[in-house]
Amino acid sequence: MAELRIHQERLDEDGIRQLIDICPFGAISCRDGKVEIDSGCRMCRLCVKKGPGGAVEYMETQEPGINKDEWRAVAVYVEYNGKAVHPVTFELIGKARELAAVTGHPVYALFMGYQVGEKAEELLAYGVDQVFVYDRKELEHFSVLTYTNVFADFITRIRPSSILVGATNAGRSLAPRVAARFRTGLTADCTVLEMKENTDLVQIRPAFGGNIMAQIVTPKNRPQFCTVRYKIFSAPPVTKEPSGTIRTMEVTEDMIDRRIRVEEIIHKPKEIDISEAEVIVAVGRGVKSQADLELIRELAAALDAQLACTRPLIECGWFDARRQIGLSGRTVKPKLIITIGISGSVQFAAGMRGAECIIAINTDRKAPVFDIANIGLVGDWYEILPRLLKTVKEGT
Repeated sequence: MAELRIHQERLDEDGIRQLIDICPFGAISCRDGKVEIDSGCRMCRLCVKKGPGGAVEYMETQEPGINKDEWRAVAVYVEYNGKAVHPVTFELIGKARELAAVTGHPVYALFMGYQVGEKAEELLAYGVDQVFVYDRKELEHFSVLTYTNVFADFITRIRPSSILVGATNAGRSLAPRVAARFRTGLTADCTVLEMKENTDLVQIRPAFGGNIMAQIVTPKNRPQFCTVRYKIFSAPPVTKEPSGTIRTMEVTEDMIDRRIRVEEIIHKPKEIDISEAEVIVAVGRGVKSQADLELIRELAAALDAQLACTRPLIECGWFDARRQIGLSGRTVKPKLIITIGISGSVQFAAGMRGAECIIAINTDRKAPVFDIANIGLVGDWYEILPRLLKTVKEGT
């Protein structure tokens, strides 16, 4: 960190006017005979170099470091709805095991809920070294204030170096609160995670509209927080003879925030979820009119596939937003995805890169989608699709 220190006693009226005139950003002003530098300052240091001698001093301050050896383990927050553990938890456990192998740290799971003992046992089969269970009636339903307090207790007592949280509605609400409480960084919607030997977690995600892949590191703070979407990573295989243990943690009264109380839970009807689809037909701007979607729907029906799209077609009002693939939509990992008239921007590719087989149809042979496709068909989909549909219906 750096700052500019003003020595008021070394300034007279001429010196004050000189300083004000020197600043190219207009960040220096004088109030009641006292010189001030506001937030417009860009640290160009012209006031130091060309101002009255010794009136402004550039000071570098050394931030206090942390002892990284005191922070051990890669921890995963367990998302639990009272009946089942969200599948993103298992995917994060798999990634946590990969990251922990670099540093030799253990893998922990933080489980909050009510009467969750049996579900906690199941987590051990995925390779968790220790499951920390906070079990109390007040934790039966998600309450962000109470869950934040419990999460903070876990961090304070166990001191994990890195924490992975699913980018669900609950996870996106909880993780920023906890990270802010510990004045540490949080990277949202990571697509790649890597671990350095010094326990710094490299969190990679698209930035600036997907034009770059930003590598974010939190070298001076612990713990390190990140959220990851469902279907980005793969769940590890189940171990028949788990070696991990369960540790029951105390939930004290001061952790329970009673300002929010769940009075009733109303279950919504099951919605479209392309994230779970095994076969997807996705369309983009290469489809010229809404009427042309009929042929594509016919192909989707023949393949028993879900229909999906890119963002421009959502903006046109052709599809429900829940059918969008990409960073601002859903992440999918089907066995087969057929893209029609999609160029393959970074945002879209990040949402379907995990597919087992990608078939791309596009007139532009240089389209980015062909860089990730397993099979590329260069040509007009209006000519290719009828032949493809005929082949599917004939079963050849």
